[in-house]
Amino acid sequence: MTIATIENFSRRQFLQAGGIGLLGALTVRGSQLGYYRVLYIGTYTSGKSEGIYRYLVNPAGTLGASGSFKSINPSFVTIDRNREYLYTVNEVGEYEGKPGGYVSAFQIKPTELVLLNQQATHGADPCYLTVDNKRKNLLVANYTGGSVTVLPIRRDGTLGPATDVKQHQGSGPKEQQKGPHAHCVILDRSERHALVADLGIDKVMIYRFDKSDGKLKPNQKQPYAELKAGAGPRHLTFHPNGKYLYAINELDSTLTSFNYDDDDGRLTQIETVSTLPSDFSGVSYCADVHISPSGRFLYGSNRGHNTIVVFAIDVQSGKLKLIEHVSSAGDWPRNFTIDPEGRFLLVANQRSDNVVTFSINPETGKLMQTEILEALPSPVCLKFL
Repeated sequence: MTIATIENFSRRQFLQAGGIGLLGALTVRGSQLGYYRVLYIGTYTSGKSEGIYRYLVNPAGTLGASGSFKSINPSFVTIDRNREYLYTVNEVGEYEGKPGGYVSAFQIKPTELVLLNQQATHGADPCYLTVDNKRKNLLVANYTGGSVTVLPIRRDGTLGPATDVKQHQGSGPKEQQKGPHAHCVILDRSERHALVADLGIDKVMIYRFDKSDGKLKPNQKQPYAELKAGAGPRHLTFHPNGKYLYAINELDSTLTSFNYDDDDGRLTQIETVSTLPSDFSGVSYCADVHISPSGRFLYGSNRGHNTIVVFAIDVQSGKLKLIEHVSSAGDWPRNFTIDPEGRFLLVANQRSDNVVTFSINPETGKLMQTEILEALPSPVCLKFL
């Protein structure tokens, strides 16, 4: 077990790493380590956490602490395409005396995050964020509020008041589905459509997205794709080719694959597979899903079973083939991320307060544990700069 601290990095390398805030990766001449990346970690702050933590990650997958920034329940973090601004949800049920949560905008500086402003999301417990490519709009999924909100992004990175709020309606058969629970919102490659996973109503909602005025309109060709009752779709991810969409379903521990028509925003279900071993009989809930940069492998997290499940993707059909289940080396693996080169997968184990690094075999997709960062309170979101 390795507990990584900033002492793992030389003073010269650490000072040079201040430039990472603008470059994302920094080459260190004369060093066998080569370069570092910046990793931001969002947390829940009901315990000892201060909010957002920043770490430097070297090519060996070792994490070295380089700062923390105060924020309330920044449970999901996203960064704009130019890597100038960081946006985070503040997952609360009340803001400025009114029901609903809020989001925060930060400017990314070489050695700090500077809070720019905050805006209400008009829905309780925001839990997911997406920035469009031209940094004009921030889309927010509100979990308890059961809605999706669009906030305009000004030229200086600050957020304006909401331009649209779409309230979902309905319920599902399970205890967690007494009402709608929007859990994820993403854009397709053309950014003409926004897709929202709603855990409470077992649907992937499909909207036409007008980025010029920040409006969401029901997709007339197909307003939603319906999943099995009680599935509880939580997170979504597109294959790099844009032709396939994958939904990880929290409540029944499954993954559903879809064919996607970018022109019409249509989803056609391909298959649904379990994320758990056939002989597992305990309680487990899925959390996050990501695809390797190569497009060959898909990974999902199982909270309860406490594993990362690994699948191979058939690029011709979009179907999944199980490769393995790997222990997350902690309790309650929530969000995880893959570095841009596809060499490492890092997992945030919420209840055991640790982040675990796995190397990825590029040929098989299999994972091998390499590092454990401990004593990081309630980590729930990992985002590379």
